[in-house]
Amino acid sequence: MPDFSSSVNLKYVKLGYQYLVNYFLTLILVPIIVGVMVQLFRFGPDEIFRLWAALRFDFVHVLCCCFVTIFVGTLYFMSKPRPVFLVDYACYKPPVSCRVPFATFMEHSRLNLSNEPKSVDFQMRILERSGLGEETCLPPAIHFIPPRPTMESARGEAELVIFSIIDSLFEKTGIKPKDIDILIVNCSLFSPTPSLSAMVVNKYKMRSNVKSFNLSGMGCSAGVISIDLAHDLLQFHPNSNALIVSTEIITPNYYQGKERSMLLPNCLFRMGGAAILLSNRRSDRWRAKYRLLHVVRTHKGGDDKAYRCVYEKEDAQGKIGISLSKDLMSIAGEALKSNITTIGPLVLPASEQLLFLLSLIGRKIFNPKWKPYIPDFKQAFEHFCIHAGGRAVIDELQRNLRLSAEDVEASRMTLHRFGNTSSSSLWYELGFIEVKGRMRRGDRVWMIAFGSGFKCNSAVWKCNRNMEVSSDGPWFDCIERYPVHIPEVVKL
Repeated sequence: MPDFSSSVNLKYVKLGYQYLVNYFLTLILVPIIVGVMVQLFRFGPDEIFRLWAALRFDFVHVLCCCFVTIFVGTLYFMSKPRPVFLVDYACYKPPVSCRVPFATFMEHSRLNLSNEPKSVDFQMRILERSGLGEETCLPPAIHFIPPRPTMESARGEAELVIFSIIDSLFEKTGIKPKDIDILIVNCSLFSPTPSLSAMVVNKYKMRSNVKSFNLSGMGCSAGVISIDLAHDLLQFHPNSNALIVSTEIITPNYYQGKERSMLLPNCLFRMGGAAILLSNRRSDRWRAKYRLLHVVRTHKGGDDKAYRCVYEKEDAQGKIGISLSKDLMSIAGEALKSNITTIGPLVLPASEQLLFLLSLIGRKIFNPKWKPYIPDFKQAFEHFCIHAGGRAVIDELQRNLRLSAEDVEASRMTLHRFGNTSSSSLWYELGFIEVKGRMRRGDRVWMIAFGSGFKCNSAVWKCNRNMEVSSDGPWFDCIERYPVHIPEVVKL
């Protein structure tokens, strides 16, 4: 029997189906319009004039029609949401002095856990399969033996990362601190008093009426939550700029115990941060890089297993750390399904929505064991930024969404070069796509992030202009080496 699944003829049948469904209205209206035009051309000038004269219009009718048209148009434009633009963003690149090669990481683990060889071996096995490279970085306080997670060193890391990326963003955009109307800082695990947002206001002497927000405890998906919050605020504050800072401060959260489920974050999380400038000003429409199309948030916190799958707690020795459950990937898969169900109708073409609907009806009515139809999201997006939470996360999403190796390349390379930088990882991935010269005007980008609670959040962007390769940024001096081959296991 021939292999119909790979048949060229079947490929063209599928393309024909997609064009038929996606452009159904166009295919119907075009012949009707052509028919009307042909009929009008058959009429002579006298017949057309008599037809126009037969339509009797008086002044009152014309005035009423104009009033209704203006009223409906006004209602439409007033109810239409304000467009939100991403003017530019900046990502933090740690100094070389913070680099943590595998050998350094394992040597510190052996010295810090000298009485726990099994815990050291566990970390080595995780690191071998993590997908991280030799250039990821940890803050200076973690380089000490033993680490020194003091409040002073934690504030020092926060100032180093946050001030560096904000300075870079202000330089790139020409924006001054006094021009910022909304400030949002998200950092999940480090929440000092005064807050990190207050620290930014103090450093840059921002206006006293700046609307500042500090988000904590929301995990790696907090960056998309910040985007959603800024979008909502910009709907009610015209001609405004919103500055978003997404980061995770590692210093006070480096686990020093022996519980395996709590040692896992030590192997994956690394230094990083991103600053993003959003605007709803008309003057920024032409220089902005992207336009925000959709934000979809899914929260599975009503389920106890989902709520506790990423959980901060004390171990038996009273040492605080983040525990990752074995059910994490299955819970992430369920959260992703819920998120896809919501975002699908907003972005998928009609052909994919029809196939999904038919599959759903077939499972409900005929056979519940039928495999659900997985929509082809590559028809809706040109680029994918999947949270670089770990190799398992990327593998799972690539399989569930049926993505190619190139589709997830930005996520894998970000994990390899910078590690899991929490909520800021999506922006390193976007930067990778831009520096590679793949972003074009009109391209759509899907950002997917997961976070404790448990949450799956998505943001959809549309490229506003063709991108020029930047001469700065975290990728500039190493992009020629990427992509690299990442083996399944790196023997240490």
